[in-house]
Amino acid sequence: MTPEPSGDTGYRWWVVGMLWMVCLLNYADRQAIFSLFPPIQAHFDLTKVQLGVLGTSFMWTYALCGPAAGWLCDRLSRKKTILAALVFWSLATAATAVVRSYTSLVVLRALGGLGEAFYFPAALSLIADYHGASTRSRAMSLHQSGVYVGSVAGGTLAAWIGQRHGWRVPFVYFGTLGVLLASMLWIALRERPRGAVDRVPELPRVSGEALHPWSSLLTNKSALAVAAIFLGANFVALIFLSWTPTFLYERFHLTLSMAGFSGTAYLQLSSILGVLAGGWLADRLVRRQRGGRMLAQAAGLLLGTPFLFLTGWVHTLGAVMVAIVGFGLGKGIYDANIWASLYDVIPVAQRGVAVGAVNSLGWIGGGIATVGIAVAGSHFGFAACLSATSAIYLVLAGGMFLLARHLRRHSAVDHSNCPAAA
Repeated sequence: MTPEPSGDTGYRWWVVGMLWMVCLLNYADRQAIFSLFPPIQAHFDLTKVQLGVLGTSFMWTYALCGPAAGWLCDRLSRKKTILAALVFWSLATAATAVVRSYTSLVVLRALGGLGEAFYFPAALSLIADYHGASTRSRAMSLHQSGVYVGSVAGGTLAAWIGQRHGWRVPFVYFGTLGVLLASMLWIALRERPRGAVDRVPELPRVSGEALHPWSSLLTNKSALAVAAIFLGANFVALIFLSWTPTFLYERFHLTLSMAGFSGTAYLQLSSILGVLAGGWLADRLVRRQRGGRMLAQAAGLLLGTPFLFLTGWVHTLGAVMVAIVGFGLGKGIYDANIWASLYDVIPVAQRGVAVGAVNSLGWIGGGIATVGIAVAGSHFGFAACLSATSAIYLVLAGGMFLLARHLRRHSAVDHSNCPAAA
């Protein structure tokens, strides 16, 4: 194991903490609107499919912009990219409060997706340059926990504020917080040289790679497998994040605020436990074998499978919550290592492009899920559709186990360039 620099030991965890706050707002902004679907639907007289399109406008813009965002991340200051993105999406969120038409609402959601597409490639690249192989999974899993806390905060606070002051007011709160946070991090957050903790030479570039960095990504079978599994996992996750509050509101006749809380909090809080356990487990497994992070991910997917099946078949609110908690634990273990696993099979110089491209594929899956579940649910029932997602998770778990086994036996990239082997 290559020793990591001893300097900035404390600050490297402060970096994770600062980016955790940005990640929290990132997901609070995108999740808030789902808890406000019922009043928005009533205000604009929308169908379920139109609501699905509203959610999808964010996801597909986010997905389409991801590769370009990642490419720029590998060439521009990560700090400036993160803060510019934060200000941009926060202004788009605040502007949502003054829309007068459904079309304007869709456009602003799309602009929010444009801004947020730049955050994850830059943030994860910066974290990787503060944390080497021995702490990378834990650092990224801590950062990932901001996804769940942000989803709970966004879903719950938006519903609580919206129930008391109208659906427009929550967007003003979240947008203002984002601008204030960006102003503070301009002073506190520091850039770091790329590859600073890896201390390894880059792989020789092939002809044309400088102009087309994702050409080598498209020939990297391990990276493509990680991307395909992420697409499927995000497809399942977005079904739950987008529609569970509305499902609980309609099926169990909860209040708007209780549906918003129950539809996000149980899943996300259990995911926090899963993500912290997954990061700890992966940092230990990867010391013993190549593909250790992926082995942890496979276990998380397998754990979530039976709980997904039960979610649509049980008939009491308590039983549904238990099933959602079980799914959240498995989801968290998988999520903890999405990006650390990807970084194990790509060179340092392609981190931004790889995260941007893979993230885009995942959100294409999410965009299809948001509209697809609205259509499928009208034919087969939402509960049956929820249970059917367990088959997807089972297939993904098998694929991840095979990938971990493949990496253990046949390294996809030169070990000297791989953090897992450092």
